[in-house]
Amino acid sequence: MTAPEKYASVRYLVDDVQTAVDFYTNHLGFTLSTSAAPAFADVVRGPLRLLLSGPASSGARATPDDATTAGRNRIHLVVDDLDAEINRLRSTGVSFRSDVVTGPGGRQILLTDPAGNLIELFQPAHRPGAPTPATP
Repeated sequence: MTAPEKYASVRYLVDDVQTAVDFYTNHLGFTLSTSAAPAFADVVRGPLRLLLSGPASSGARATPDDATTAGRNRIHLVVDDLDAEINRLRSTGVSFRSDVVTGPGGRQILLTDPAGNLIELFQPAHRPGAPTPATP
């Protein structure tokens, strides 16, 4: 096994690499790291490196036919003010896949990228005098 790198990487299969890059950089605060569009690009936000693999990429071609649609897994982005993020994203035309859900750990909402991959925006619950809660 190789030594850990600077980033944790997640691969999302997308229909259109440039559309995905535009979505993540314009709406969710990612920056473009590498682009070999239309096959592949990667975007970075903090320690997350998101690999965006188009149909021509080796990552997409290695995927079995029965696993080609977006799954229920999702990247998890922590936000300070969920309501402000929802309002900001809605004002740019982004739609959501769920309503806000509130639980003991905080509040969350789901949206999708243009290819249908899920993204969770999560605001941790504030508990006076307690450390920030762990992600559910």
